[in-house]
Amino acid sequence: MPEQPRRKLASLIRAGKEELLATWRAQVRELPSAEHLDVPTLNDHIPGLLDEMAESLELGDDRTIAENLREGTPPEHGAQRVDDGFDIIEVVSEYNILRGCLHALADKHDIRMDGTLLHVLNMVMDGAIGMAVQTFAEEKALEVQRRRQEYLAFVAHDLRNPLTAISLAAGVLEATMQGKQGDEESALMIKTLHRNVGQLEALVAKVLEENANLLSEDGLSLERRHFDLWALVEAVVQSMGPVAESAGARMTNSIPLDLVVYADANLLRRVFQNLLSNSIAYSTNGEIRIGAKRNEADGGMECWVADNGTGIEKQRLERIFDKGEGDSERTDSTGLGLAIVKSFVEAHGGTVHAESEIGNGTTVRFNLPERRQAGSVSL
Repeated sequence: MPEQPRRKLASLIRAGKEELLATWRAQVRELPSAEHLDVPTLNDHIPGLLDEMAESLELGDDRTIAENLREGTPPEHGAQRVDDGFDIIEVVSEYNILRGCLHALADKHDIRMDGTLLHVLNMVMDGAIGMAVQTFAEEKALEVQRRRQEYLAFVAHDLRNPLTAISLAAGVLEATMQGKQGDEESALMIKTLHRNVGQLEALVAKVLEENANLLSEDGLSLERRHFDLWALVEAVVQSMGPVAESAGARMTNSIPLDLVVYADANLLRRVFQNLLSNSIAYSTNGEIRIGAKRNEADGGMECWVADNGTGIEKQRLERIFDKGEGDSERTDSTGLGLAIVKSFVEAHGGTVHAESEIGNGTTVRFNLPERRQAGSVSL
């Protein structure tokens, strides 16, 4: 009878499911992304798919098969494979490997793979592949979108510090020139500068507002080199001088002159900019000290920014590096500054933490591992 081979294969699938899965896993582990996955992660929904296959072979009704697939888990499997690091070719390959295992099982028991049996098998496998691949592609597209939006938010946040410094410097120049005669051209240039800085600040604020609820992980490509840490920090201190002066804060670069660091200079500059910006905001008329030292034990570098400002509540201390964890009492707080610091430090393979007491200031410390330990991170 036509249904006999289908029912026989269904029985074989149910009875030998564990052996079938083991054979499938052995072949799938040859895929680069599957090599190190444990058994539960690798299996994911495949045991359930085999049950759906057996049921579909027994029923043989196209509409029932389609319903089983919709009620099954191929879409969730596609999403899981994004987390597992598969590419779309590997997702298709693991299903086709399972198809091959089912063909081998049929051959072993002299079951001809043709007619209705072949139709059912292909319908189940192709349907599962289609649903999983669609979800996989959608998840990857969302991941790319989230990364772009977060990166744009990070860049916009980092633009605020130099823009604020330029605006304050222009204000100082304008105040210095007040009362002087015959310098209308310079006064006009300063007004133009104020106007353009204001436009840029408005654009930055808009980008931050639009991205406030779209924070995710982003990718960073590091360009490491050796350079003098004191010189980099001194340049940051000088660029942020107007901001510190407006708050009455004093910054001291206490980094040894001969200290050389191996890092991405641009990212490290932004780390110090964000840490100093935070310290200035909470250290009105206070003192801020930037320091660093070599860790003799592991050859890495420890850096810190310490202030004697208002400090941070103990219950908030562990959350201040989380994305979106801003200060509700500050209207200009986006919750991005310290999240950027954490991301950039971790991109170097390092760690960051804060020490603080209310009324006694805050110290943020971060470690940069020696050259061979440094890595990369996805934001």
